Amino acid sequence: EPRDTWCCLASTLLIGTMNSLVFLVNLLLMFVIFTIVLLPTIVVVYFGFQCHSQVLHSSARYCKSILDDNSSSALIILGFVIMSPLIVVAMAIYCSLARRLRLFMCFQPYSLAVYKGGKWCHHEGGGPCGCVRGCNTQVKAWV
Repeated sequence: EPRDTWCCLASTLLIGTMNSLVFLVNLLLMFVIFTIVLLPTIVVVYFGFQCHSQVLHSSARYCKSILDDNSSSALIILGFVIMSPLIVVAMAIYCSLARRLRLFMCFQPYSLAVYKGGKWCHHEGGGPCGCVRGCNTQVKAWV
């Protein structure tokens, strides 16, 4: 049965806010994981660019005594080479954590706002999010 106008608007705002919060949690989790996993690449490329004479040419002691242009170029190349496998590792960590926390199942459809009778229930295993019109334990975010 359809909801009345004000109830539908309030439910839409509530569901939209919840979906936005779930999206921000996913984005924050992804940002933290990628930052931690890609930290070695960030550091190596930073020092490579900082000490190269044609880029920043820092006057730091380690740039003058340890790193010349050849070694700075090697650091830059090494940083970009190790970036690809680390991105794959970061994405695998994020996907497994999001799947374990069932973050993709927390998005709610807007049909809950339009029609009455949508029910919330907990997933098997005590997950934090609900599902609509009966719990189907076979529903997966991805195969």
